[in-house]
Amino acid sequence: MAKLLVGHLSDIDIKGSRTIRVQDTEIAVFRLSDGSVRAVENRCPHKNGRLSEGMVCGDAIHCPLHDWKIDLKSGRVHEPDDGCVTTYVTEVEPESGSIYVTI
Repeated sequence: MAKLLVGHLSDIDIKGSRTIRVQDTEIAVFRLSDGSVRAVENRCPHKNGRLSEGMVCGDAIHCPLHDWKIDLKSGRVHEPDDGCVTTYVTEVEPESGSIYVTI
């Protein structure tokens, strides 16, 4: 496993995102309204919509293509739909605000 520095809290607006690419995988990093940071693979399991272009609502992201709702903590799709995306452990350094994602 590798811990990657992906940016600083000030780089991501509340309810916003940024993306990073690690080899062939694009990862979306979200900053939630409670201040937490989550990271998931940046593709919806339905039609591969870019989740980073979706709308954050609470702890979920709404896919911009067909409004599938995906839990940003577990990666599971909300019912009645079904599926899952890969999630990644995130860490925010309190003193500096640096954001790390473990791959």
